[in-house]
Amino acid sequence: MEIKVKCPAKVNLTLEILNKREDGFHNIQSVMQTIDLFDILTIKVEKSEKFEINLSGTSDEIPYDERNLVHKAVLLFMKSLDARGEGSIRQSKAISVHIEKNIPISAGLAGGSTDAAGVLWGLNKLFNNPFPKEELHALCAHLGSDLNFCLEGGCQLATSRGEILEKLPFYEFELSLIKPKNVGISAKEAYTKFTALENKPNLNMTKELVETLKSGEADVDDIDYSLHNDLELALIEDYEEFRAIKMEYPEAIMSGSGSTFFMLTHEFKDFDDTFWIKPNLKFIPYGVCEV
Repeated sequence: MEIKVKCPAKVNLTLEILNKREDGFHNIQSVMQTIDLFDILTIKVEKSEKFEINLSGTSDEIPYDERNLVHKAVLLFMKSLDARGEGSIRQSKAISVHIEKNIPISAGLAGGSTDAAGVLWGLNKLFNNPFPKEELHALCAHLGSDLNFCLEGGCQLATSRGEILEKLPFYEFELSLIKPKNVGISAKEAYTKFTALENKPNLNMTKELVETLKSGEADVDDIDYSLHNDLELALIEDYEEFRAIKMEYPEAIMSGSGSTFFMLTHEFKDFDDTFWIKPNLKFIPYGVCEV
């Protein structure tokens, strides 16, 4: 059995940190949007004398072993499948996943999360949909904060630690991305630096953007006005590359925990080859799906 899955990147149109939770995560409010930049997964399920998970891919920047979130997603899916059947299904299966990596890593674009959501979705299809959508969402929430959004896609208000979603009206806008090639930010670094900020923002731009989107008449200027990321404020003083982007394009906004910035409708120009630039992208109204 084999399936190919498209796994879209996301940008955070807003990202606001509300407080730290007892479980170590943070409560957030964020408007997230999928875009037409995709990793492609090729998932194969074959009979085998023993259970195996074999990962491969086109990037030399990610591990192809148990450290990869895709590996964890495969293992969680098969264990969950076993738990609802008789015997151990996974003992007689070899699962292979090839990752065609187009989304930069440690970039705030949910590259790892979308791949993990994609493999859960793809395996569910290959095994004839044993898990309804709500149970797939439970598996996603077990693995990380962005997987639930990547499963659904489109434009969503994400709250709690990101796993609670409310679908918002979709608008088809264009955008461009820029990322310093030599800068990758972990969520841990970004949230730690935000916690250390003495003067934390409290702008509530997410509420404003949600109201704008729900009006049904939002144009790009309306959306631009509400774009905001709390974590950008926590990181920008530590990275001269970020300051260079903001100096040239003040309207650019960081996505997630960085290190990618985006702009609506405009293109990034006049940067040297130490920056990765991706112009002419679009918002899309869906999440992970079959190729």
